[in-house]
Amino acid sequence: MCGIVGYIGQRDAYPLIIKGLKRLEYRGYDSAGVALYEEDGVIVKKKQGKVSDLENLVGTKYPNSKVGIGHTRWATHGVPSDRNSHPHTSNNDKLSIIHNGIIENYATIKVALAELGHNFRSETDTEVLVNLIEEIQNQGQLTLEEAVREALSKVVGAYAIVVYDKDHPDVLVGARKSSPLVLGIGDDEYFLASDASPIIKYTNKVVYLNDEEIVTVNRKEGFVVKNIKNEVQKVKIQELDLKLEELEKGGYDHFMLKEIFQQPVTVAESMRGRINAEDGWVTVGGMQDHMDQFMNASRIIFVACGTSWHSALIGEYLFEELARVPVEVEYASEFRYRDPIISEKDVIIALSQSGETADTLAALTLAKEKGALTYGIVNVVGSSIARITDCGSYIHAGPEIGVASTKAFTSQLVILTLMALNLGKQRGKIPQTKYRDLLVSLETLPSKIEKALELNEKIKYIATEIKDSQHALYLGRGYNFPAALEGALKLKEISY
Repeated sequence: MCGIVGYIGQRDAYPLIIKGLKRLEYRGYDSAGVALYEEDGVIVKKKQGKVSDLENLVGTKYPNSKVGIGHTRWATHGVPSDRNSHPHTSNNDKLSIIHNGIIENYATIKVALAELGHNFRSETDTEVLVNLIEEIQNQGQLTLEEAVREALSKVVGAYAIVVYDKDHPDVLVGARKSSPLVLGIGDDEYFLASDASPIIKYTNKVVYLNDEEIVTVNRKEGFVVKNIKNEVQKVKIQELDLKLEELEKGGYDHFMLKEIFQQPVTVAESMRGRINAEDGWVTVGGMQDHMDQFMNASRIIFVACGTSWHSALIGEYLFEELARVPVEVEYASEFRYRDPIISEKDVIIALSQSGETADTLAALTLAKEKGALTYGIVNVVGSSIARITDCGSYIHAGPEIGVASTKAFTSQLVILTLMALNLGKQRGKIPQTKYRDLLVSLETLPSKIEKALELNEKIKYIATEIKDSQHALYLGRGYNFPAALEGALKLKEISY
């Protein structure tokens, strides 16, 4: 997942962008770069490696710019290298772009542009896009916003982009499709980023762009959001309930370690207000308003990717055992590329920590077209999946910065357990004694996790004993089968 940061305002852009890129390092990347405006042109600096390598390249005498864009790249088209790093510039060097996503028809467009005289300095699809924007702008004498809109109508794929035209230094243009982009609104300043983490230090007012929306930010005139058809969109400015300390390591060596140790709290937060063992009730807000559709569903279909898919596999056991309803679990990327049979009697439950997983969003769009009830289980408030679904539940795990999910996984499992218990109770499928026992067990779960975390030093010792092993085999049956898959994924993610 590439990281995007854009700024226009009264502050020095470079240090702000660098800090923002560091906030986005958790997304994984192989290179970083910035483009900064000065009166005599745009200065582009980019470097394979870490953000610190980019800092060393720029040095301490950075351009005193009030507008700029920055990027961390995770290679898709073109190997990790300095020249394939973002930002990319157009042939006339007027336009600069940063891009998260994949332009699927870039090869065809590249051939057409080459015939028109465009040269390419990288192997990326992104450079093709910025030259397409340049070509359209020149042919029609269009504004940057108009050229971006026209170009995006010709591309196939996913994108979150920010584009800059040095001939119009007070303007940034951003757009998204199947890849997140958020606008931050400050006092006479604006931010564009992949998520809120680079923004929260400066403002808590944000707008989450929807698919095929384009935002034009003017330093003097404010911002406007339009769709791909050039229709002005009403936007909802949200106030983030996110604290800066939540984005810090809090004394731990790594974000992942911090998040592992947060689980007694995050598991408790995911149950707060949803369960009471003493009084014997479970309630899941998003589910209650649609209980008739859950009760009469012909089947429940989970769609997810990665760790969330493993959560869904465990959810299948939970729903079938406790609620006695047919359940299917689909890998979202496969689900969207075939022609699945979906009816209005189906309930589609999507799981995603970020709420921005492109394949899961596409699967939901397909399900909505078929008339199914869609339900989202996400962590990030205001995310795309939270907005597109008919109903849903937040897991309330707080920001998860570590690349390898931990606390979001366990919080997802808590929500799935509560939902299965709720539905099973409504359907009369759970004996009262078992129902009460499960409620008590859930309420004591945080203290049990604390006990497990007391084994930290023993776990470190075990890790030293097995670190030189060439192979690992995870075994599990029943509920432990998906848990074994998740354990294997964690080892692969962290050790490569």
